[in-house]
Amino acid sequence: MAVRHQVIERPPEDVWAVLCDGSKYSDWVVGTTDSYEREGTWPEVGSSIRYVVGLGPARFEGSTVVRRMERPRWLELEAKSGWAGSARIAIEVRPWGAGTLVIVDEHPLHGPGGRLHNTAFEAVIQLRHRRMLRKLAGVVEERPRREPVAPAVAGPV
Repeated sequence: MAVRHQVIERPPEDVWAVLCDGSKYSDWVVGTTDSYEREGTWPEVGSSIRYVVGLGPARFEGSTVVRRMERPRWLELEAKSGWAGSARIAIEVRPWGAGTLVIVDEHPLHGPGGRLHNTAFEAVIQLRHRRMLRKLAGVVEERPRREPVAPAVAGPV
């Protein structure tokens, strides 16, 4: 199974702020060079993002559709990469002390990835996830800390 995890030294709401920002998708997803919202409001179920993958001078477009979103814990995506096929990517966000444990689980669904799904392919996905989670941590930790919303307190009138 292509499951990888990383602790990010920020609270879950800071991680969610990045996951919910469709314009940041290409900043943390390995291989993408650009991203933009396509349909719906990211990351609502059914919404999608278009992205560009650059392989040398070649450019390919793909899209990612949100299949499940349970804020602030789950985001499940289906990445569709044309001839390369599609994959299910589940991201779980858990409070972990003062930080957040992020777990990514990816499985090819269709195309060459689905047909080539074996131990060697899993190893490649593990390497990709390690880099992706480091990039996600960097994007989250670069942003200003979100201040917790204090409850309103009634003062003297």
